Amino acid sequence: MTQAPTAAKTSRRRHDREIISLALPAFGALVAEPLFVMVDSAVIGHLGTPQLAGLGIAAALLMTAVSVFVFLAYATTAAVARRVGAGDLQAAIRQGMDGIWLALILGAGVIAVVLPAAPWLVDLFGASDTAAPHAITYLRISSLGIPAMLVVLAATGVLRGLQDTRTPLYVAVGGFAANAALNVGLVYGAGLGIAGSAWGTVIAQCGMAAAYLVVVVRGARKHGASLRPDVAGIRACAQAGAPLLVRTLSLRAVLMIATAVAAHLGDADVAAHQILLSLWSLLAFALDAIAIAGQAIIGRYLGAGDAEGAQEACRRMVWWGIVSGVVLGVLVAVSRPLFIPLFTGDDVVRDALLPTLLVVAVSQPIAGIVFVLDGVLMGAGDGPYLAWAMLATLAVFAPVALLVPVLGGGLTALWWAMTLMMAVRMLTLWLRARSGRWIVTGATR
Repeated sequence: MTQAPTAAKTSRRRHDREIISLALPAFGALVAEPLFVMVDSAVIGHLGTPQLAGLGIAAALLMTAVSVFVFLAYATTAAVARRVGAGDLQAAIRQGMDGIWLALILGAGVIAVVLPAAPWLVDLFGASDTAAPHAITYLRISSLGIPAMLVVLAATGVLRGLQDTRTPLYVAVGGFAANAALNVGLVYGAGLGIAGSAWGTVIAQCGMAAAYLVVVVRGARKHGASLRPDVAGIRACAQAGAPLLVRTLSLRAVLMIATAVAAHLGDADVAAHQILLSLWSLLAFALDAIAIAGQAIIGRYLGAGDAEGAQEACRRMVWWGIVSGVVLGVLVAVSRPLFIPLFTGDDVVRDALLPTLLVVAVSQPIAGIVFVLDGVLMGAGDGPYLAWAMLATLAVFAPVALLVPVLGGGLTALWWAMTLMMAVRMLTLWLRARSGRWIVTGATR
């Protein structure tokens, strides 16, 4: 009578250990990424307001360009994990090399566009005459590091697929430390100003890419995997990543619409909205860490042909997502009086934030489920469904959000629309997970 419950308990503990061992280092690496921009902001902020404004515009453009290609990490993780599960490490690393070659090709393409178009892009963002020259300088120099940034994404996917999230953490911490030191040295020591900050970031990103390549190349030599570019493999990586690109662009469209609506509500509302987005992004890192564990674990189980193990892992990760979401939601609700004064002393902005933070708190358990199931389906290589689901979500969200200025309700209503968006995502992902159609076993999907 006690054997079945004991076996179930043992299985849960095994999944818990695996999820935690992958998620915790992944969270650390995720948090390290935005610190690059924070360091740049802190260093450049002492040069003057025009320089800081220029950085803000250039950094927004760079982050958009890089985030569009985040599929390099997601698709590579799933593909490599499947081959690891199938016991073919040579093919797993070969798949990872195809992703890295694709990153280099895309990076070169981005440089070819950004370098000549930098003035036009900066002008598109409405930069002032004083900030524009600094934005152009930073954007042009930093764009030279985009291939390295994309290699970092792809190589991170390789290591996650190999069930290693510790190495990306070490590389991210090392890159952050190098970036901080280089920024101070080049901006102030060498007197290069904002150009020194851009070069510091480029050098740090190239160093991170080099560290990843050393690890991947060492693994390739150990398991006899070819390092040469393979046209068919690169094309397959691009095809696998295309649906995830659509998903990412749809999500970016949601965030852009939300910001545009907030801007129409007034200065205080858009200021409060930006603070809320910063908090929302920070909370997302914690939940995304579980999703990253999901990508690696689910891919491995399916590659090994263990459909039951994949389903068990999915259920356990959903539990972790719900619990994490509840905890984060409670923390947001309780810490509101402490959180708000850190970001603003404007009473009008505070009044806009106070009720809206409760909406963010309420949405966290929903976000927990969404992030986990998103990771599970990515790990299963179910990109086409994720693309269509996100397009459907955008179709629901856009008209509701655009009606906020017309119907009233202010920023709180806008963030209820954001919560609706997450609820629609949860429904579409839950229906897919429940159907079992995502479960396709084997070394390839």
